[in-house]
Amino acid sequence: MPALKIKIAWVGKTKEPAIQSLTDEYLKRISRYAQVEALVLRDENALLQVCGLPASAAGRKPRNAGKSTLVLMDSRSKQFSSEEFAHFMGDYQDRNPLPLVFAIGPADGFSEATRGAAQHLISLGKMTLTHELARVVLLEQVYRAFTILKGHPYHSGH
Repeated sequence: MPALKIKIAWVGKTKEPAIQSLTDEYLKRISRYAQVEALVLRDENALLQVCGLPASAAGRKPRNAGKSTLVLMDSRSKQFSSEEFAHFMGDYQDRNPLPLVFAIGPADGFSEATRGAAQHLISLGKMTLTHELARVVLLEQVYRAFTILKGHPYHSGH
């Protein structure tokens, strides 16, 4: 089975050195399990382009998903436990060869049009997080999902 390709995308530059340090650390950890790439994007249209979706795809589910699968992190969406998220990742890895693009939106969230173009919408929880902190939480959960799938003891100490 080919390694899963993951892209973690966010809109806007990182302002806090501590956030950048944690981002780098979790990207390094995830790279043990999957091909991972960080993408700093200028806006939502750039995100759609990365996914192989034309800007005109915003607001509608495209028939052809493009060159990757878009997963938006959105507080109004489905919540997973860490185990459920690991199951989602494992199922995707087993069934889909396209890269998985997880996207953290700008500070004011994604537009309804971009939400409509995504294949999956996932919430990190009901509490409001800054978009930079949400990125770190997402990265940690992606890493945790791989450790769950591989039976690594990282998760068992919760």
